[in-house]
Amino acid sequence: MIGERIVVCMVLLSLMKASFGVKRHFYKWNVEYMFWSPDCKENMVMGINGQFPGPTIRSRAGDYIHVQLTNKLHTEGVVIHWHGIRQMGTPWADGTASISQCVINPGETFNYRFIVDRAGTYFYHGHYGMQRSAGLYGSLIVDVGKGEKEGFEYDGEFDLLLSDWWHQGVHLQELGLSSSPIRWIGEPQSILINGRGQYNCSLAAHYSKNPSQQCMLKGGEQCAPYILHVEPQKKYRLRIASTTALASLNFAIAGHKMVVVEADGNYVEPFKTKSLDIYSGESYSVIITTNKNPSQNYWISAGVIARPPNTSQALTLLNYVNVSASKLPKSPPPQTPTWNDTARSKAFTNRILAKKGTHPPPINYDRRIVLLNTQNRHNGVIKWALNNVSLSLPFTPYLGAMKFGLHQAFDQAKPPESYDMSYDVMKPGDNPNTTIGNGVYMLGYMTTVDVILQNANALSKGVSEAHPWHLHGHDFWVLGYGEGKFSEKDERKLNLKNPPLRNTAVIFPYGWTALRFVADNPGVWAFHCHIEPHLHMGMGVVFAEAVERVKNIPSEAISCGLTARRFINTTKLHA
Repeated sequence: MIGERIVVCMVLLSLMKASFGVKRHFYKWNVEYMFWSPDCKENMVMGINGQFPGPTIRSRAGDYIHVQLTNKLHTEGVVIHWHGIRQMGTPWADGTASISQCVINPGETFNYRFIVDRAGTYFYHGHYGMQRSAGLYGSLIVDVGKGEKEGFEYDGEFDLLLSDWWHQGVHLQELGLSSSPIRWIGEPQSILINGRGQYNCSLAAHYSKNPSQQCMLKGGEQCAPYILHVEPQKKYRLRIASTTALASLNFAIAGHKMVVVEADGNYVEPFKTKSLDIYSGESYSVIITTNKNPSQNYWISAGVIARPPNTSQALTLLNYVNVSASKLPKSPPPQTPTWNDTARSKAFTNRILAKKGTHPPPINYDRRIVLLNTQNRHNGVIKWALNNVSLSLPFTPYLGAMKFGLHQAFDQAKPPESYDMSYDVMKPGDNPNTTIGNGVYMLGYMTTVDVILQNANALSKGVSEAHPWHLHGHDFWVLGYGEGKFSEKDERKLNLKNPPLRNTAVIFPYGWTALRFVADNPGVWAFHCHIEPHLHMGMGVVFAEAVERVKNIPSEAISCGLTARRFINTTKLHA
């Protein structure tokens, strides 16, 4: 009861702040396709108000955000997810199609209203089909509240949004993923930094002393590198977020170490590193000191890890202001670590711990859900599945269906809590067939939930992939990582002292990741792999908690699906 009252008071306090004195931010956005050249090759991107990436939202903790989003697309719907914003008290604003809201149809307008309750580095992106791959994303930065200070000092700041880019359109990608045999999307053509990159620049990645062979710093306005102009002997905060659709990246600045201070909107115990591993859905803040030779410029690189790197590094410059930005560094760019050096990646990840003084997780859990992640087939089409269920979302959003008792809108059977422990995670399954479902894990309000993500061999022998998993509506404590199959002996390996709070965590090949969170946010929430094609192929589950406590759901959020429309004709929506 005490915990429940605390949550209710937090929500009420936030709402009161929004009503009395806290700044309100209003944005009027139009989403539409447009011609653009992200990597110097013209293509079609999904932009906002004629911008790619979309406009940056900047606010303070406790501020009220109102985005009036109009769909200017002619033939498809759209939604936007505010990645990392917990949506306490406003679950319908989470921006997940078929889960928290209806798709915004062509010509329609939807109002996203929510409070950004915590400082941190966040971003937003499309969450319908594979629209993130089409370029629908942007930065969302929340500064500390007025009168508050960060736990670290810096003189300047840069916001870096990392993404990957394909020349094949997303509709062709979606069709290929649903075909038999599958037509895989392949590796991205380019890695972008703030929406800018240069296609086929392998000469720059391998470095050539012949200026005529340098493709770096060439190209038009839309693809010219975003250069970081700095002064000597200063400290700079770099906010780095990854909205990649597929690629896991390693980020580095030649000659400069980084001090990691924030991860996914939560402070971490600071540590130095030469490079930063960042998986899709993750965000970090790092501090750099510009104490190197001020008469030189230095490469900044973002290269692919965790997959065979068939895409050139993204490159830009750290430019000391007394040097021309056209002066190329004398040394080659930082070398991206070997793509399959999992031991190195695990070592980096294990260095991320909660800042001293952070509240630790509950010692015990009330419920444990073990999710075995496998690659399967359904009617000849390749799918991803959890405990042999591949997610296929319903037409009617769960939030409305649960609130108004529309039981026929989705599967009522309880999804499996675990898997057959005789399953050998080190080799492909004997029976590769899976089932399709959209059942929901119903969580007790204010209960402590453990999720064990268990990785396994894919359909091809000797193949297991890294998967970054993102939870909506909550942060979770990352209790630990391990190899092979999770068992009772691994319990003693879990970190209950200072595990980091995150909203996204990677599960490594042939390994497991243990997470813990408190179900303290009434609503319906997605939990899924943040790799865009993997979610499209079914790699996700749905959690729900205390939906009966959700009040004042906007009618436009849930008035879709035949069942909902029939119900809405006879029912007043605002409960």
